[in-house]
Amino acid sequence: MNARTSGRRPYRNDRRAEAAAGTRAAILDAALSLFVEHGYAKVTIGDIARRAGTAVPTVYASTGGKAAIMTVLMNRGVDDPVVEKTLDEVRAATDARAAIEAMAHGVRLDYERHLEIIQVMITAAAVERGVEEELHRVAAVYRRALGVLPERLAELGALRPGLSHERATDILWFLFGLPSWRLFVAERDWPWDETERWLAEQAAAALLAGPDGH
Repeated sequence: MNARTSGRRPYRNDRRAEAAAGTRAAILDAALSLFVEHGYAKVTIGDIARRAGTAVPTVYASTGGKAAIMTVLMNRGVDDPVVEKTLDEVRAATDARAAIEAMAHGVRLDYERHLEIIQVMITAAAVERGVEEELHRVAAVYRRALGVLPERLAELGALRPGLSHERATDILWFLFGLPSWRLFVAERDWPWDETERWLAEQAAAALLAGPDGH
């Protein structure tokens, strides 16, 4: 009896875990769609529960309150596999422009996949202290990731003389940071491909040594 019971328990636990994961995913998707449609400030936990087809206590138990939900959504971009893939490509690049293009393309893919979340988190940060703090943390992680590019350019001997790693990262943050893609793509309707090419060109012009070594 005990052997049979113990044999069934992992199966039941797996089914329970799958159900919980499905509920959590439904809640997160419902929250994001509501945030996009109505704005973060106007959406309630009750709204999210109704859209997800579950109860309010289930939302709190599965994901927490609105700020906690927003934190999970924000980290989708940070945790996207494209981030590590892009950094690996930058570190492996043997040509300076190829390194810049790899970074530009990877950042573009991450933003393209998560643009709705980016737009929501910027507006949410203005009304929720917890979201604002998480946005600063995400921005710091992202800025450190951008810093991999000037490190590689310096290793290749291609970084503009006199340009420090910190200053080069500042330039990349200005060009590839959260506001730039949102401005060009979401507000000015630039195509993603054109935006990627233009930003990569500006990064190359700002970071690379010229033909005369300057």
